[in-house]
Amino acid sequence: MRMSLAQRVLLTWLFTLLFLIMLVLKLDEKAPWNWFLIFIPVWIFDTILIVMLIVKMAGRCKSGFDPRNGSQNIKKKAWYLIAMLLKLAFCLALCAKLQRFTTMKLAYVFIPLWALLIGAMVELGYSIFNVRRD
Repeated sequence: MRMSLAQRVLLTWLFTLLFLIMLVLKLDEKAPWNWFLIFIPVWIFDTILIVMLIVKMAGRCKSGFDPRNGSQNIKKKAWYLIAMLLKLAFCLALCAKLQRFTTMKLAYVFIPLWALLIGAMVELGYSIFNVRRD
């Protein structure tokens, strides 16, 4: 089942809106919820994206797939998967820090996010300055 662009945008808006409402309720101290509960919309959305990426990557393993088409595509999908896992690691570390489950320094909490941002800048630079020679 493929989702149209409109469905993806609507789903993104819905999960973002739910997260922001829950975040505001938590910050205004109207909801005494655990930080891991506040991030449930983020966890659900990320899980959907990770499953979709894994399914697309696994589609390369089916019979009849021509590997000459899209060797760059699988690298890009692998990068997206790594980026999603780095974002997930950051969110988990942030929730653990906010919930005071760990005494980890805040700088260590942000290491996955920094790695994600550096990787994104490298990917952007590669896509801008990569000259294809066909």
